[in-house]
Amino acid sequence: MGNLQAFQSHVPQLAEGVYVHPSANIIGQVQIGAHSSVWPSVAIRGDVNFIRIGAESNIQELSSLHVNHRSPQDPKGAPLVIGDRVTIGHMVILHGCTIEDESLIGMGSIVMDKAVVQRHVLLGAGSLVPEGKVLQSGYLYMGRPAKQVRMLTAEEINELRQSAAMYVKLKQAYLDQG
Repeated sequence: MGNLQAFQSHVPQLAEGVYVHPSANIIGQVQIGAHSSVWPSVAIRGDVNFIRIGAESNIQELSSLHVNHRSPQDPKGAPLVIGDRVTIGHMVILHGCTIEDESLIGMGSIVMDKAVVQRHVLLGAGSLVPEGKVLQSGYLYMGRPAKQVRMLTAEEINELRQSAAMYVKLKQAYLDQG
């Protein structure tokens, strides 16, 4: 079940039904919610701050998740918090940011420290969300830096949920085959 590694006194915590591919690496202060999945060659490094991933979220191949340390000037640092039913596409870098429920981060995107991607956001492939930027709920964002393109339709918001649900079924098929 992947490479789970303690760091100092912190051991990764996985809830019921989580799938972690054997080539994934999860280190330190990491909590992963029920029925989430972590796919091949993902690195999740909660060594200098915490990472929380909600229920039914998926972190796809080659993604890198990290945090920023606490300091006297910044006592909270920049933890990484991912909500429920979030899809993180292939080769995404998330660093000390917040991704709220039922959002999708497109392939190859980068989201920097203290940025907030609100609920029901679709971030297009290859986008860059600069440090501290807030992406407003219910919109498509694209570009480097990411810019608001248009409101999402009700059908597109439903597709965000369906993407997460499809990965819950897929991870279950992997778990069932042993």
